[in-house]
Amino acid sequence: MISLQDKVVLITGASSGIGAACAKVFAQNGAKLILAARRLERLKQMVAELNKEFETQVYLLQLDVRDRDQVESVLTRLPDSWTSVDILINNAGLSRGLDKLHEGDFQDWAEMIDTNVKGLLYVTRYIVPGMVSRGRGHVINIGSIAGHQTYPGGNVYCASKAAVKAISEGLKQDLLGTPIRVSSVDPGLVETEFSQVRFHGDRERAKNVYKGLTPLTPDDVADVVYFCATRSPHVNISEVILMPTDQATATLVHRRIE
Repeated sequence: MISLQDKVVLITGASSGIGAACAKVFAQNGAKLILAARRLERLKQMVAELNKEFETQVYLLQLDVRDRDQVESVLTRLPDSWTSVDILINNAGLSRGLDKLHEGDFQDWAEMIDTNVKGLLYVTRYIVPGMVSRGRGHVINIGSIAGHQTYPGGNVYCASKAAVKAISEGLKQDLLGTPIRVSSVDPGLVETEFSQVRFHGDRERAKNVYKGLTPLTPDDVADVVYFCATRSPHVNISEVILMPTDQATATLVHRRIE
């Protein structure tokens, strides 16, 4: 296993859900964390929580990955002690709406594509060259079962996650001959703010997504991300699909009557 002690780990979308869970498991194992998200106050709360449990070095970035100029400005001006990113976890992502394609909201489409696809590309473009020049690094993209199987109303979200799958595969091919590893961790149903964001704050509708079943937790996904990051240097976990036991495909789930 690779030790994470003092490794610099950059996590996007770190203020909640899977990103926050990754921050905790990597902090627990001695990594130095660059935590990036739009919600700076939430990041500050996280640092306070992490410092209660672990002696963690943390650098915070208020960052909207959709804004290429902001990504460039922030990532090219990291302090010297934080420039050598060893592990990049591209976690920032969201879904908006569950409309039929021909009834879809243009703003929802733009937000998903700009965050899930373009944002991932921007961050990767500014971080990976340093990994190549240093001869070490690992990119872990958080994908989705939606990138493998479409579902009704999922059209653009599924397309954005299929793009993450293709980008991960393409990046791995482009980095062949270097020691840089590329992994994609693709979960099914995970109970986070995801559905609340998808339904524009409708908490009741969001709760119904997970009703009658036991979904994955953010910690479940973080455990898999950690596993990918700590394999021997010659081992690359290219792709992992993880699902709750109550889910067989993107659409086929088992719900118990309550």
